[in-house]
Amino acid sequence: MSSTTHGTTPYYFVPGPSRHPAMAALGLFFVILGAGQWVNGAEWGMYSLVFGLLWWLGVLYQWFGDAISESEGGQYGRKIDLSFRWSMSWFIFSEVMFFGAFFAALWWARMHSVPALGSLDNAVLWPDFKAVWPSVAAGVTGSPAGIVEPFTTVGPFWLPTINTALLLTSGVTLTIAHHALIAGNRSKTIGFMWLTVVLGVIFLGVQGYEYHHLYTELNLKLSSGVYGSTFFMLTGFHGFHVFVGMLMLLFITLRLQKGHFTPEKHFGFEGAAWYWHFVDVVWLGLYVLVYWL
Repeated sequence: MSSTTHGTTPYYFVPGPSRHPAMAALGLFFVILGAGQWVNGAEWGMYSLVFGLLWWLGVLYQWFGDAISESEGGQYGRKIDLSFRWSMSWFIFSEVMFFGAFFAALWWARMHSVPALGSLDNAVLWPDFKAVWPSVAAGVTGSPAGIVEPFTTVGPFWLPTINTALLLTSGVTLTIAHHALIAGNRSKTIGFMWLTVVLGVIFLGVQGYEYHHLYTELNLKLSSGVYGSTFFMLTGFHGFHVFVGMLMLLFITLRLQKGHFTPEKHFGFEGAAWYWHFVDVVWLGLYVLVYWL
């Protein structure tokens, strides 16, 4: 259902009936069912979760394949391109709000919760507690009720700083790839895209090593009070977003090798680049607020 005004590209495009939304919803049903049962002690929940994830990923593979075929077949005109840009913009905005909630939780704990625990009102209950962030220092009790194991906080050197350099470098290589694509230099684009993907993989490897170090040597865990919970929620979710962004860039690179995208029409590339730069910016805020302050 389309109206052609310029060449063979329709002015607007409405896809036909599709099974993909219903199939994706079915997979997510088994994911939620399995996760809910697994955390409540039912062993079969794990199998439901894995089955749902595999089903869902299979549906996405087919769904994205159809979208790519429609795009490469010349079905997507200016209106569709505009709708994709709005969609990606709102998606990234929702991600900003997502991370904003966790940054707000960190701010609230540091500026309100910890000072409140150290106030005169609580001095009788926890006389040894001092309102210091993080709540681990000489003469300071990290857990007023004594329910959190002692742990050591983590600073910016050296693994977080290395990861900062890796992400900033990946932003540069991605920008070079984008300019090369606009200039019509496909080989240079592909080379710098692969370099960007590799930098993302190295970032995840360094973060995994950091987590192992924190758990085994510093005894810093998700259960280490509000410091541990905010630290791992922020860095962990960011790491997941790096993983997703790295997959986006990987698939875009593979499409580039197949001859997809042109200097004039390449929003698939741009959308992935927007997401990656968003991940970079979030990390800079996280690097300063979590590791330095």
